[in-house]
Amino acid sequence: MKEIIRLFPPSFQQLLKKQVGWEKVQEIRLRVGRPIEILDNTHHRLVGSPVMTPENLSFVLNQISQFSLYRFKDELKEGFITIEGGHRVGLAGKANTNHDQVETLKHISFMNIRIAKATSGHVERLVPYLYSDERWLSTMIIGPPHSGKTTLLRELARYIGSHRPGYSAAKVAIVDERSEIAASMRGIPQLDVGDRTDVMDACPKAEGMMMMIRSMSPEVIIVDEIGGKKDADAVREATFTGVEVICSIHGQGLSGVEKRPSAKSLLEEKIFDRYIVLERLTPGKGGVWEVLDESGQVLAQWKGRGKDAMDRSRHHIDRHYMGRV
Repeated sequence: MKEIIRLFPPSFQQLLKKQVGWEKVQEIRLRVGRPIEILDNTHHRLVGSPVMTPENLSFVLNQISQFSLYRFKDELKEGFITIEGGHRVGLAGKANTNHDQVETLKHISFMNIRIAKATSGHVERLVPYLYSDERWLSTMIIGPPHSGKTTLLRELARYIGSHRPGYSAAKVAIVDERSEIAASMRGIPQLDVGDRTDVMDACPKAEGMMMMIRSMSPEVIIVDEIGGKKDADAVREATFTGVEVICSIHGQGLSGVEKRPSAKSLLEEKIFDRYIVLERLTPGKGGVWEVLDESGQVLAQWKGRGKDAMDRSRHHIDRHYMGRV
């Protein structure tokens, strides 16, 4: 993780090399006056001295912004900056507001580096439920923050956009408003998102979906974090043109999404053929994954982490008992 380690002052770099298990790390949290906090798949812990001073944090911030924080004024309004490798750096401090709108952040004293993962280990399990009659099914991925939605979108883009035994690669379009899915730098994806995948980077979702339909004739559009009515209308319009949409949305299960007015209409109109419901990833505990059909009926469920997850799908249960008979 050279792109992460280089952000820190030299006095921290050796500490991070020795103390961080980069295969498992999920977040690195920095707070002025406190030790660095490391969160991975199994637990969270504080890494001892030196503590993070205001000067140390300013050093990290300058590295992230390449000494030009002003260039990231739009990102600061949202509270995060995406860096090389697709890692997202969340920021907190004092917000400057104007008419109840955040204009920028200053006195940044807290930072959360969320490590982008290339794979979740679940995509091959999901494919039989997302592909039918030689087409990919429009799918909404539902989960709270830090549940793996963006990682799953990236993995699906790579799988759908690359030739696999039994599956022809489809034309995939990613609308990557926050540069998290493909981690593009100067328009070029830094992460593998598939051989037949095109990316519209740093573009608002609603406008980007329509642009990609007009210009790139995709078969599947992948987009992260559907928000208000404008995004929902664009998803609906995209499916009406014959394009399949795979998107994510914040929510605690299908019932939580139904309470959001913009998303509720999409559910009522059965815009999506499938729903994937994720739980928040917590240290030491495996998450629960569910695949639901358009009516909300459970088709499959896994409990655990990655390839070690326990399969509770109907298909698995049927095979288990048939084998015993």
